[in-house]
Amino acid sequence: MDMLSNRTYDELAVGDKAEVTHRVTERDLMLFAAVSGDVNPVHLDEDFAAATPFKGRIAHGMFSGALISAAIACELPGPGSIYIGQEMTFLRPVRLQDAIRVELEILEKLPKNRVRVATRVFNQDGKRVVDGVATVMAPTEKVSLPRPVLPEVSVKG
Repeated sequence: MDMLSNRTYDELAVGDKAEVTHRVTERDLMLFAAVSGDVNPVHLDEDFAAATPFKGRIAHGMFSGALISAAIACELPGPGSIYIGQEMTFLRPVRLQDAIRVELEILEKLPKNRVRVATRVFNQDGKRVVDGVATVMAPTEKVSLPRPVLPEVSVKG
């Protein structure tokens, strides 16, 4: 069984890293649009998006933000983390079928169990698509628990 484990504030050190990869699918864009309400046609309509400077559909910028959030919550520091803030710059578009890699790195330990975390997202060509820094309240108690099994959700076009 896949487990979620954290690193407590006391266990964290400047320079600690983690990464998560994800291939962006049609299903991702449709579900993100449904949950967020962002139905901008640059994300959902190929004909519309083809006439934009992007020359095709792109993922929602905050989809990358959501993957960063998941990496913090599930990997570094992991379960029990509380997101305090995020600075984020979108450098390049993320497209359907991109294999993106979220990289996290502990930059600084702050008072009150807080840490500053570099949040970088790269595409399959190694080009940075998002750059940022998060402030996170790290957990103080060690936990390890089974990763929840999520229900399958179908997307009807």
